[in-house]
Amino acid sequence: MSTAPSPTPRLKSSSRHAESHDLDSTYVNGKDPNHLLKQAIWAYFLLLIFEGALRKWFLPSLATPLLAIRDPIALWLVVKSMQRGLLPSNIYLTGAVFIGTIGVFSATFLGHGSLPVAIYGARILLIHFPLIFVIGSIFDQDDVIKIGKATLVIAIPMAFLITLQFYSPQSAWVNRGIGGDMEGAGFSGAMGYMRPPGTFSFTNGLTLFYSLVASFVFYFWLNTQNIHKLVLLGATLGLFAAIPLSISRSLFFTVGVIMIFTLFAVTKKPEYIGKTIGAVIGLLFALVVLSQVSFFQTATEAFTNRFDTANNTEGGVEGVLLDRYLGGLVGAILGKNNESLPFFGYGQGMGTNVGSMLLTGKSKFLIAEGEWGRLIGEFGPFFGMALIFIRISLSAKISLASFAALKRGDLLPWILLSLMLLVFPQGQWAQPTSLGFSTLIVGLVIASLNKPQTSEILHSN
Repeated sequence: MSTAPSPTPRLKSSSRHAESHDLDSTYVNGKDPNHLLKQAIWAYFLLLIFEGALRKWFLPSLATPLLAIRDPIALWLVVKSMQRGLLPSNIYLTGAVFIGTIGVFSATFLGHGSLPVAIYGARILLIHFPLIFVIGSIFDQDDVIKIGKATLVIAIPMAFLITLQFYSPQSAWVNRGIGGDMEGAGFSGAMGYMRPPGTFSFTNGLTLFYSLVASFVFYFWLNTQNIHKLVLLGATLGLFAAIPLSISRSLFFTVGVIMIFTLFAVTKKPEYIGKTIGAVIGLLFALVVLSQVSFFQTATEAFTNRFDTANNTEGGVEGVLLDRYLGGLVGAILGKNNESLPFFGYGQGMGTNVGSMLLTGKSKFLIAEGEWGRLIGEFGPFFGMALIFIRISLSAKISLASFAALKRGDLLPWILLSLMLLVFPQGQWAQPTSLGFSTLIVGLVIASLNKPQTSEILHSN
């Protein structure tokens, strides 16, 4: 896959768009020539949220093909962006595409031997990874804020849906599983209550969605002029309701990390102190309102029970953040089976759910549950570690750019970065929903560093 020669991903928020990008970004007669590309990104975003609803409730007979419904959109975006010179050439993209291409041949001839599995696995590096830079190239900060507003609007009815799922039996229509499965889509929770998936196929989608909601909730409380107050308050109530209703410790700790990043940002901008006080008052008001509602009290009790039980078996912060995050990294590198691992690994795609279904007829972890272990197992120690390095180094570059933006008073990239660092370096790309959110979030962070030029260009014409 060839890419257009332009600077390494445009992560400098203070600079204008790259020279090669200016002609494509310029509004001609008030019209954005990238309008269709932006609409396709919006389609990717909306399908990421509602794909599960189609597979469970509205088109259950098409549940299997709908699993890859976002792939054609992502492919079209990448191809069109290449044709128009909007896909920046950089070492991260070149490395990932090279390894993904090599992986198809090594998996087919030296690994598991299944070309369909290899191709399915290759779509991660050849389509979705490039999409990160497409989003970062086509969107600017105004577009990211629009995505944020839409996310907060969706968060409100989503909260009502998961409340209904939480209190309904698994046989209820709202709890039907993939393909209309009457056994339900809920996952083991606490006190007889199941973890609701919302519109998603599985509960991890709901956790990732409300993590994104949290990022924008904290941002908009510090920039209330950019959103309707009732929407912000409704989304805040939905977020705080979702934490116990989801029975997810990951969501709880993610919100905590985002809050820490936000408070750190405020220390860099003293003028935000007043807004922070207002935000705290708003958040406390949301908690007071929810605490008076019986459904929230019951959900909180179930969440607390799950929290205590899991803490006793896995540990508290260590279990969720240190063991799952850092522990997974160490285990992947120092795994006891790595010594016997083939140089090219067992084959690209083998560690995905679809890959395991095609190879064995069952959905199970054929290589490793953790992402880094999957990469090393699929691609071998050399190329697996190269992919890990790509993800870590790109995370570091974006982090530095976001911190530079923060020092200039731009909070959005920094707040979004807090979530990106939790889902990108070792997010589980073998699972389509997790892959989609990881792709979207990294793209949004890069795009948030791009200052909009609309008003300047329109005034100059």
